[in-house]
Amino acid sequence: MADPSTYRPAPGQIPDSPGVYKFRDADSRVIYVGKAKSLRQRLSSYFQDLANLHPRTRTMVTTAASVEWTVVGTEVEALQLEYTWIKEFDPRFNVKYRDDKSYPFLAVTMNEEFPRVQVMRGSKKKGVRYFGPYGHAWAIRETVDLMLRVFPVRTCSAGVFKRAEQIGRPCLLGYIGKCSAPCVGRISGAEHRELAEEFCDFMAGHAGTYVKRLEAQMREAAMEMEYEKAARLRDDIEALRRAMEKNAVVLGDGTDADLFALAEDELEAAVQIFHVRGGRVRGQRGWVTDKVEQIDTASLVEHALLQLYGEERGEGVPREVLVPALPEPVEPVLAWLAERRGSRVDLRVPQRGDKRELMTTVERNAAQALALHKTKRAADLTTRSVALQEIADALGLESAPLRIECYDISHLQGQDVVASMVVFEDGLARKSEYRRFSIKGFEGQDDVRSMREVITRRFRHQEQAPAKAENLKDPETGRARRFAYPPQLIVVDGGQPQVAAAQQALMEAGVTDVALCGLAKRLEEVWLPDEDDPVVLPRSSEGLYLLQRVRDEAHRFAIAYQRQKRGKRATSSALDSVPGLGESRRQALLKHFGSLKKLRAATIDEICEVPGVGRRTAEAVAAALASRTPSAPAVNMATGEIMEESDIMGVTPEILVTPESDEGKP
Repeated sequence: MADPSTYRPAPGQIPDSPGVYKFRDADSRVIYVGKAKSLRQRLSSYFQDLANLHPRTRTMVTTAASVEWTVVGTEVEALQLEYTWIKEFDPRFNVKYRDDKSYPFLAVTMNEEFPRVQVMRGSKKKGVRYFGPYGHAWAIRETVDLMLRVFPVRTCSAGVFKRAEQIGRPCLLGYIGKCSAPCVGRISGAEHRELAEEFCDFMAGHAGTYVKRLEAQMREAAMEMEYEKAARLRDDIEALRRAMEKNAVVLGDGTDADLFALAEDELEAAVQIFHVRGGRVRGQRGWVTDKVEQIDTASLVEHALLQLYGEERGEGVPREVLVPALPEPVEPVLAWLAERRGSRVDLRVPQRGDKRELMTTVERNAAQALALHKTKRAADLTTRSVALQEIADALGLESAPLRIECYDISHLQGQDVVASMVVFEDGLARKSEYRRFSIKGFEGQDDVRSMREVITRRFRHQEQAPAKAENLKDPETGRARRFAYPPQLIVVDGGQPQVAAAQQALMEAGVTDVALCGLAKRLEEVWLPDEDDPVVLPRSSEGLYLLQRVRDEAHRFAIAYQRQKRGKRATSSALDSVPGLGESRRQALLKHFGSLKKLRAATIDEICEVPGVGRRTAEAVAAALASRTPSAPAVNMATGEIMEESDIMGVTPEILVTPESDEGKP
């Protein structure tokens, strides 16, 4: 535990101006980022009697080892810089909203030649129109299925689309009228794009125009006694109305707004957001956070706004945002939102009327979300703290290991030897820090030797990591350098031999301040260096449960990498030996012809048609394929069928074996 007085800035050194400050720990890792209208007043509040600080603030300042700040011109700049640093450094003591699930969006890929309608999750991509988020993916598919009658936009994948182009026949949706089939030229690219734009306009809330237009066409067809056409238009109108009914009107004036509501207690807070477009609820999402810093409702609202609109531009930020409390001060937030949208944004607390009633509904959803979260993850933060403390007590550590690294070795009968390193911080997986190792120096079932090599290589990187905080980021990528931070505990998958090998590697690297243990699978025993007997933790121990999770995650990560390497080796071909033919042109050849079987049957002139392949290379490819001896047939273990080479391209490595191999058998 550090004494804040050891790194307190000298009196008068802190400027009395707006800025952003960072607290760093002993390893130069950023643990807290904050902004202030006056840096002098804000930072001085941290360096007072510890008894007067909030418990979470006290923990933060005693964990920190240094503080630094950056002066900016305005509070808006401070807000933007704070958001950027929180996103970049992911400080453990800042409020971090996390989705209680991954929400699906209805996306239209307007950045493609033939736009596609599909379900998308994850980060948003440039040039793609998004609608939602929705509570369930099936809700999107139901809506799309209804609307394809009127807007038959492409929904197929790139592979299906290209296959239809090659064979000149559309997929099933093209035959039943739910796709305009641009793949076979039924409509042009411009006509299909116009259709996709109309689809987007309808989803954006401009539904009345299309319904009225279809009603006029239906009446005209009925008057001209084209009853079949009128019946189709009637069904189209009914489909659009059913799609519209899925989102009931909640605000009669056609408002575009986002409504935020919070439910909180002393330890956690849940935020719920309703996205209203055209007066209808078009999407809903929610986050939950541990309140690891002293924070009020207004500050929680500010963090939620930064989280939601940090990556949004233009129409992604609505004209009106309704919140339970206004951030203090509100002017910088308003200016920041206006800059994201490109025009004025109204941020206010609803007091009466339909918007107040809808806000009450959102508040009920937030309260239910918090209650459900507590039910699912009861005492989650407390449980993790107990687990880390139990590990520290069992291993005789001075403090709880906040960063744990676990290593595992994986191979298949001595071939394709790989290793994995997974990282857990504060009891949670930090997947951005995972690393994979390919062990090429030797082959064989020698896990001990492999473990020693991996630990040696990991701490060789640690020696090369810069000691100064400003050099911890890679200047090319802007991210933290690989292996920049040392662990407090290393866990190896195995017993005494693996632990001894890891200890030898640590001694050779001169590492003396990192704890080490091994977890043996058979009896879940914890082995320590230079100990003849293992440490046996109770089966109900939270510490043992955490070690098992860390070990199992390392095992999963190692197996995934080993299967990936094995799959590449299984699908290798005679093309690998062609001189001057790199990976890009190999992929181009396979993509152009579809399989090695078709490539083998192609003439040299046909091979030359592939971009980047000259005649000399084409002749070398043809010669290599002609001289290749057929390999043993592959067997699909899912069906038991013998597969030809042309069929192997799409088979996952897990079910692809040769008859001589025992892999895949019980």
